Amino acid sequence: MKIIEVIADESYIDSIKNIMEKNSVPDFWILSSESEGRKVVRILVKPEQRQTVLDALQGILTTSFSYRVVVIPVETALPREEAEGETEIISATETTREELYDSIGKNARLNQTYLLLIFLSTVVVAIGLLKDNVAVVIGAMVIAPLLGPNLAMALGTALGDTELMWKAFKTGLAGMSLALALSILIGIFWPLNIESRELLARTYVGLDSAVLAMASGAAAVISLTSGIPSILVGVMVAVALLPPAATLGLMLGAGQTDLAYGAALLLAVNIVAINLSAKLGFLIQGIKPRTWLEKKKAKQSMQSYIIIWVLTLAALLLVIYFHPDFIK
Repeated sequence: MKIIEVIADESYIDSIKNIMEKNSVPDFWILSSESEGRKVVRILVKPEQRQTVLDALQGILTTSFSYRVVVIPVETALPREEAEGETEIISATETTREELYDSIGKNARLNQTYLLLIFLSTVVVAIGLLKDNVAVVIGAMVIAPLLGPNLAMALGTALGDTELMWKAFKTGLAGMSLALALSILIGIFWPLNIESRELLARTYVGLDSAVLAMASGAAAVISLTSGIPSILVGVMVAVALLPPAATLGLMLGAGQTDLAYGAALLLAVNIVAINLSAKLGFLIQGIKPRTWLEKKKAKQSMQSYIIIWVLTLAALLLVIYFHPDFIK
């Protein structure tokens, strides 16, 4: 459970009470605020109630310019609300739209920390690939700075937030460009170990690669919406974008254009499949805007982007089918 803390003018208290009674929240209490005429209301809510209560609160507080709504995590609450012999039904989506936006939206920020993570993880994964060291490659996968912008772009599509989509696109493009440029330089000045199994594994792509990326993208969405972040570690390792990007750069730097073509196909399939499955995942999980106008915009953008990604993935699979030399 969590606590929703509302700071609003005293005139809104009756409306807030009505929302709490209508949703049968476990408990609530009202405190005084230091500001005259304002009250602090703390509402203890179950996971499946959070989004409904937040939407209702925003609906009545939109006319206020001085309100604040804060979601506070709760480690435990006693006594337990579940009655003996009853089974509590919890919705699959336990993370609210606002919480998702805050956590995933951070990954769309193009800042010094993000670029530094791209730089360091590219160096680490390049060394791991060239030295054929699987432990080092996995270590770079867990950093996974390129996964965040793709998930942020999928969330932006689900919410119809063009600003978030554009920010995520620019951040992902900047990170990918830096990773490619750096790995090309490493490929030019560092002798290429063409016998490295870790390196060669990223130069082949098949239908299983697309299925893996689709499944991993969906698992990432489930992890985020269900509040189980530990799943993300497995997603990062299963379908990391950085190793094929680094392989592409290394091969280009060393002049191995044929192998670079295979790495480029793998990278493209992973990016498209992750975005497609993440968008479908948010759609299935019911992540959508609050107002009807935003829902209309989100529905249009979601349909357009899903069609684009499906056609792109189909085109890539056709390229793979007609170039069996790159299928493993």
